[in-house]
Amino acid sequence: MRAVDIIQKKRDGIELTDAEISFFLDGAMGGTVPDYQLSAFLMAVYFNGMTKEELKTFTSKMMHSGDLINFEGIKKFLIDKHSTGGVGDKTTIALAGLFAAFDIGTAKLSGRGLGHTGGTIDKFEAIDGFKFPETKEELINMVNETGTGIMGYSDKIVPLDKKLYSLRDVTATVSSIPLIASSIMSKKLAVQADGIILDVKVGSGAFMKDIDQARELAKTMLSIGDSFNRKVVTVLTNMDQPLGHAVGNANEIIEAIETLKGRGPEDFTELVETIVALALQIKGDVSTLEEGKAKVLEAIKSGKAIDHLKAFIACAGGNPDLVDDYSLLPKAKHEVEVKSKKSGWVYRIEAEEIGKSAMVLGAGRETKEDIIDHSVGVILKKKVGDYVKEGETLAIIQYNDKNLDSSIKLLEDAYTIEDREVSKTNVIFEIHSVNVL
Repeated sequence: MRAVDIIQKKRDGIELTDAEISFFLDGAMGGTVPDYQLSAFLMAVYFNGMTKEELKTFTSKMMHSGDLINFEGIKKFLIDKHSTGGVGDKTTIALAGLFAAFDIGTAKLSGRGLGHTGGTIDKFEAIDGFKFPETKEELINMVNETGTGIMGYSDKIVPLDKKLYSLRDVTATVSSIPLIASSIMSKKLAVQADGIILDVKVGSGAFMKDIDQARELAKTMLSIGDSFNRKVVTVLTNMDQPLGHAVGNANEIIEAIETLKGRGPEDFTELVETIVALALQIKGDVSTLEEGKAKVLEAIKSGKAIDHLKAFIACAGGNPDLVDDYSLLPKAKHEVEVKSKKSGWVYRIEAEEIGKSAMVLGAGRETKEDIIDHSVGVILKKKVGDYVKEGETLAIIQYNDKNLDSSIKLLEDAYTIEDREVSKTNVIFEIHSVNVL
């Protein structure tokens, strides 16, 4: 068997056997298949895709290229929620309180942010003293005690994905749906969970720019989940504007807390309620989404959700009093209001530009070496469908001593205001699942 023959088969659109995929990927990991041949293979996949059987073998090889994380010591029903990333996406913070309120555990590996989207770990590190588990044992103890355990990715988890991604990045194959799907699902499948919920962002602030592309990704990930007989739900959600009103690490902590107090923005609240309701369906506690949402509202109204978030923060070494005293979170030195230059309805907000507006202040990283400023960010006062008068505030920029003019320009350019009335947009487009109902 030769690598070049496998590349040729994939180039010509002929389905590869399990043995051929295994031979090729084992060679990639072992160094007998050089990067130039691996690059050629990735381009062939980009143009010809993969069959369900090919994807199953490909994903399995990725998954088993490193350690598998099993949580034998966890006594809770585990849900792993993953988001493809978006501006203002602080969902995991709110879920920490709500999942625990229903005795649902979440033990997940999360990353730091790079570019205009912030990482979950960066957000929690806005809390003074907050420490993530460093070992599997610490993670299990935290989940059993609080319901929530989050730790950073290890190089030992799916190392083949890291190798492939670095090549995809320099060979213009990042946007291949089968490669994206196998990358995400190999990491999800490598970590034990009773159910997987995938929040697939769609729009200007997301990697998937249009609904058809996002639908294809969701369908492919569901197919992979089905191949491994796993319970998987995909939720296609709107990222044509930032989620909620707050962008920036401390800002997003506050907005997530406000949501657990029943005072969150409409779009973010809808997303959080839906994801928890889906988790309750996967667990078997409810039969319908509406029944699940009613239970979520009860957990918020009773204060159970906020109490569980406090317990999680305390267990991680943070001060739980910040839930009622936001002055305990980092605060920027200055604020400036960005005013509308005309009257009309907000027609569009380019989410990616808002993300960049916060990033240049220090809320995100342009390079891996950049240090996050947890205090800076943007608060949106107007969203799509809102009416705004000339001179009225569109957004507030919270800044220290970095790139204010650039931030203002990016934010102003992000808003499109029209003379005609514009409808508000839904946050959830579609929900699909396998092996759940």
